[in-house]
Amino acid sequence: MSCLAVYKDLNVDTTMVSNLFIDEYMKDANDAQLKVYFYLLRMVNANLPTSMSAIAEKFNHTERDILRSLNYWEKKNLLSLDYNEAKDLVGIHFIEMTPSSDAKKQNLAPVVSIVPSINKLPYIKPLYTLEDMTSFNNSKEASELTFLAETYLNRTLTATDIQSLYFFIDTLHFSIDLIDFLLQYCAGIGKKRFAYIEKVAINWAENNITTAKKAQFYIKKYDATILSIMKALGKSGATPTTPELDYIQTWTDVYGYSMPIILEACNRTVLAVDTNRFKYAHSILNNWFEGKVKTLEDISSFDHSFHAKKSASSSGTAANNKFNQFSQRSYDFDALEKELLN
Repeated sequence: MSCLAVYKDLNVDTTMVSNLFIDEYMKDANDAQLKVYFYLLRMVNANLPTSMSAIAEKFNHTERDILRSLNYWEKKNLLSLDYNEAKDLVGIHFIEMTPSSDAKKQNLAPVVSIVPSINKLPYIKPLYTLEDMTSFNNSKEASELTFLAETYLNRTLTATDIQSLYFFIDTLHFSIDLIDFLLQYCAGIGKKRFAYIEKVAINWAENNITTAKKAQFYIKKYDATILSIMKALGKSGATPTTPELDYIQTWTDVYGYSMPIILEACNRTVLAVDTNRFKYAHSILNNWFEGKVKTLEDISSFDHSFHAKKSASSSGTAANNKFNQFSQRSYDFDALEKELLN
């Protein structure tokens, strides 16, 4: 009987990932590192070529970010990187994983066939180990960023400040140029505490701000919104406080309100109160949000419904009052409400 020739004509749309990787390595890797590793597996399984620039473009990162992820896996002894005499990366080798003693006890199977799905990780600063910070402090990036930060902030950085810089690189995947712009921007508006700088950085990351140019465009748009609201509330020229910025971000990002609606609430606020205007404007916008107000036309309907309910409530109370034989006093409930808010 002659031998049979068996051909692989099937296009198997899966990628093989080691269970050891899932159980021992995946939990400590960040978003970019996982994407790079899985993408390389995809390429090698399909016998497809790739490059640093192609990977960077694929995931909207810089080539430096991709190289940093590759170096991470090399330190974990999962990859081996080849460089030419010009110190350009020319080759990547996958290294066979060796299970730890704990993994051997669990008798893990060698591989599992899956289609990897990388979910967006939350932007929360991890508790970095001494090893993490020692490695970062010895890097060229740390030296460069520390110099920039101390120059812009005009002070010596603390250990916690340096952890924030590492957070920008390690978790948010910011480039040096973007961090430079971030520090310059926050220092320029008088916000030099890293608690505030981190908040701005996370906001940029959530809005897919990956370059200084994108950040500049975003700031122009965002600052215009802030300036308009501050002016509408009678605070022209003032720098918004952190709570005030929180209110603005809630109105624009959480409630999703356009400027005409926000300005309408601001105009009503200015006519009603002289103090605590952000709090008062927030109460208006929160009521509109809960009342499903989405357009300026909806506001008129909401007002009509609100006053109709108030009138009905007042009439019902008066009718059921056993002392209604006495003359009733007329109260300005709107004025009382304003007093309570103040």
